[in-house]
Amino acid sequence: MANFYLDNKELAIQFDHPLMERIIKLRERDFAEKSAYDYAPQHHDDAIDSYRRVMELAGEICAEVIAPHAEGVDLEGPRHEGDRVSYASGTVENLKAMQAAGLDGMSLPRTYGGLNLPLVTSIMTNEMIARGDAGFQNIWGLQDCAETLNEFGSEEQKAKYLRRTVNGATWSMALTEPDVGSDLGAAMLKATWSEERNTWLLNGVKRFITNGDGDLSLVLARTEAGSSDARGLSMFVYDKQNGGVKVRRIEHKLGITGSPTCELVYTDAPAELVGDRRMGLIKYVMSLMNAARLGIGAQAVGTCEAAYREALKYAHERQQFGKAIIQFMAVSELLKEMHAKTQAVRTLLYETTRFVEIYKQLEAISKERKLESEERQELKFYSRLADGFTPMVKLFASEYANQIAYDSIQIHGGSGYMKDYACERIYRDARIMSIYEGTSQMQVVAAINAVTKGTYTEQINRYAEESYSETMQSIVARLAILKSQYESLVERVAELEAQATGFKELHARRLVESAGYLLMGYLLAREASRHAELYAESAEHFCSIAEGKLAEAHTRILNSTAEDIALYKTE
Repeated sequence: MANFYLDNKELAIQFDHPLMERIIKLRERDFAEKSAYDYAPQHHDDAIDSYRRVMELAGEICAEVIAPHAEGVDLEGPRHEGDRVSYASGTVENLKAMQAAGLDGMSLPRTYGGLNLPLVTSIMTNEMIARGDAGFQNIWGLQDCAETLNEFGSEEQKAKYLRRTVNGATWSMALTEPDVGSDLGAAMLKATWSEERNTWLLNGVKRFITNGDGDLSLVLARTEAGSSDARGLSMFVYDKQNGGVKVRRIEHKLGITGSPTCELVYTDAPAELVGDRRMGLIKYVMSLMNAARLGIGAQAVGTCEAAYREALKYAHERQQFGKAIIQFMAVSELLKEMHAKTQAVRTLLYETTRFVEIYKQLEAISKERKLESEERQELKFYSRLADGFTPMVKLFASEYANQIAYDSIQIHGGSGYMKDYACERIYRDARIMSIYEGTSQMQVVAAINAVTKGTYTEQINRYAEESYSETMQSIVARLAILKSQYESLVERVAELEAQATGFKELHARRLVESAGYLLMGYLLAREASRHAELYAESAEHFCSIAEGKLAEAHTRILNSTAEDIALYKTE
């Protein structure tokens, strides 16, 4: 029986990472619930065993249910019927399977029926789902909204909506509007308080809303009359059962067709305020978007894995000139590059997930009691890393998903352009990943401060100081040279920026990507030191890729002049 967890050893070893001990201790509050719930773990090893069992179940559903439905869902797609959305039949079966397995709301507190599993398990599940069908990941993965409500909602809201999530309710986040894309501060959907109905009422239009007809949704709306910026926006939770919202249309998209992307019309739709007024975008959406970006990172890594495996399988099967095409150097080299990139960005994904988990748990604990001095420092440390790594993983994972899907079709040749092969669908699905939840260009804008403030440099230095196996010493030595090159690039851009404003913006992507290649290079070397059989070859190959990329950035930045700024600056 196929299983996307058991057939990928890189997933299982994530539970062996040294930080998992700290994560479990924080998540379980020193196993405070072991007596209250018969399914709560009794100790560390019990927790790890529980995680593995749940992931085995999820891996089986992804391989045996979701992946086989992917082609049919892509062809059938959702339907717009009577101002509502009806899912494709395969999507309905997928949702039933996940619900029957108890995988909905897996990371929510046990108080509301959740399993209280760490973030690494939900990210892993998202990756496996996306490997089977990236479009379905968009529907199931929106449980991030429930996590946001758990973090910022009232006790009454959590009791009402989180238990429904565990029982299979789907979510959406309604942020974008017809004239509002990345500039969410300009959102104008209106929220007014009705004394007569004793509730907030929403009026306006939202567009490009993933799973827009979900059972529950978080909605960004303007509560402050006369305002036009982020300070006038608040967050609401909306329940479809209360009416007031119609689906105007489902967008006809290039890919992820199983996931309905909707235009919504709100007409006196009743909703509940989440948290404080005026904090909707400044605090709550920013938290939600960071979680969503991590989810897209998982979706993209799952897409990388799917595209690579399709290409590898075809390369072994396809015969040309009397031998399998994998025996041709041009094909085998391309496959090795695809594999190295997939492994590299997966190490970045789970490293980021661990950073986010620790700071999120410490934030939650700070609401329960006063943190100790050491805990406050730990919170600050991991929060800074999470802020820097989240846009980095979204940038690289989504770009790699596009590259690897492209290369998968290339290896298939003309056959890959036909709908007979899964790589055609995977290629279409991948394209959106570097666009939604913040384009790659927006991720660079979010990440460049981690370059200039030294966040990446400090973490690269920490990785450089770790112990590596004998077989990785040559790789580490090459990475040390790249580290020096990166530091010189950062210094050079700072010098240029001091001379004329614009150089940092011009070279932001080169700096961010250079940091990313170094970080992933060290992460691969670290994993190869622990699991040489899985990572050694990719560590070598990726180091060569990183050398080429930093050499290119080095040449471009060192030869940069004021004329470059004039060339790209437009009125």
